[in-house]
Amino acid sequence: MSGTATLRVGFVGLGNMGGRMARCITGAGDALLGFDPREAAIGEAGATAAATAADVVAGSDVVLLSLPDSKVVEAVVYGDPAFLAAVREGQVIVDLSTAAPESTRRIAADLAERGAVYLDAGISGGAAAAEVGTLTLMVGGDAEALERVRPVLGRFAKQVFHCGASGAGHTVKLLNNFLNAIALSATAEVMVAAKKADLDLATVLDVLNASSGVNFATINRFPRIIQGDYLEGGLTNTLMLKDVSLYLELLGTLGVPSLNAAGPVASFGLARQLGYADRISNTVVDALGDIAGGVRLHAPDEEAQA
Repeated sequence: MSGTATLRVGFVGLGNMGGRMARCITGAGDALLGFDPREAAIGEAGATAAATAADVVAGSDVVLLSLPDSKVVEAVVYGDPAFLAAVREGQVIVDLSTAAPESTRRIAADLAERGAVYLDAGISGGAAAAEVGTLTLMVGGDAEALERVRPVLGRFAKQVFHCGASGAGHTVKLLNNFLNAIALSATAEVMVAAKKADLDLATVLDVLNASSGVNFATINRFPRIIQGDYLEGGLTNTLMLKDVSLYLELLGTLGVPSLNAAGPVASFGLARQLGYADRISNTVVDALGDIAGGVRLHAPDEEAQA
């Protein structure tokens, strides 16, 4: 993809998702300046190491942030005075985190005072899409700045939507993630019930995917989970619960009632309490299975009971 060679790109946060996105950039032959508290992650991403996040800002025209939440984003932006001091006219900083829109707008305003543009770019598609560069991005902020950095984003995203002004991208991300949480937790419950009812799980999924119960989890998650593949590397139960909490905060500011949040809050909260806090959120099905008498969907469970 043309256009990236003229932009110096930096990346802060090279964890499960950030590392995969970064490898899409370096795998395409583009230079990348990177920083992560875990130094080994920088080399794994194929990036050139920067000593601090501020050094990434100082050495880049486009800075990508992939961090757990707004608290961490704010700690990076405001915690070290050198970070803001390094921000300059014409620079574009893209926040790929799942963050609170109010925090996003505050940071965008502070960076605008220094002549830089802050884009909030929520991501969807999970670790599998990040690995192969087919993520979906929902972006808020200046449309012209988005066009300038689109070649960079295109290294790891197949679809990039401009959703509106600053904060709009993170708002759409929270709405999407809530529906994702609903689909995953509800489908997990249904599949545990199907297992206890002695149904063939592959057939159940075929029926759901040909019927009105079809959703992202029935199409993309559970065909793998029933084979024992939990698609490790994606959002944890802790982070999923965090995203639902951010959604509830958003609805509170908008004055919109949430009548459907109890299910995912209870499901992912249960997973955390039962020891799955830092496991991929797909393991919520095992937490529900634990309560249902030790149910597991995949073949190894059947073999153990044989």
